[in-house]
Amino acid sequence: MTTILISFANLLAVSLVVGAMFGIWLGYSPVNLSPIAYLEQQQHAIRALNITMPIFGAIATLLTVASAVLAREDRLAFALLIAAVVCLLVAGLVTRFGNQPINAKVMTWSMQTMPTDWTTFRDDWCKWHITRTLAGIVGLSLLILGTLVERR
Repeated sequence: MTTILISFANLLAVSLVVGAMFGIWLGYSPVNLSPIAYLEQQQHAIRALNITMPIFGAIATLLTVASAVLAREDRLAFALLIAAVVCLLVAGLVTRFGNQPINAKVMTWSMQTMPTDWTTFRDDWCKWHITRTLAGIVGLSLLILGTLVERR
């Protein structure tokens, strides 16, 4: 029963985190926004997500580690779950060292102090966001496979 509860919590947590990443990529791309719309949207998203999403990501990753430990007797499930952990760690590292430094700069801007090369920051942020989203999607896919394989 413990394994089922951890697997359920794991699938739910990782799905929520990766779903948030995917939703931002799909519906909130800042690429075609005016400077003021970009600044308002990014600052709002940063205030709303910059603390909670890394916490959820850490919980999701720890649950995936726990699922891997519980599946250690099944070599295929264990390998898939460890690969999922690696992907989630990559997404977390990209967030921490790619997106968050840009977020910190954007939070200091106002319309009067926005740099003339703001699109460079925007484009770099988008590149990092796509990278972490793809890592998250691969990680979620491996988690689902590992969970299904373990149940066979």
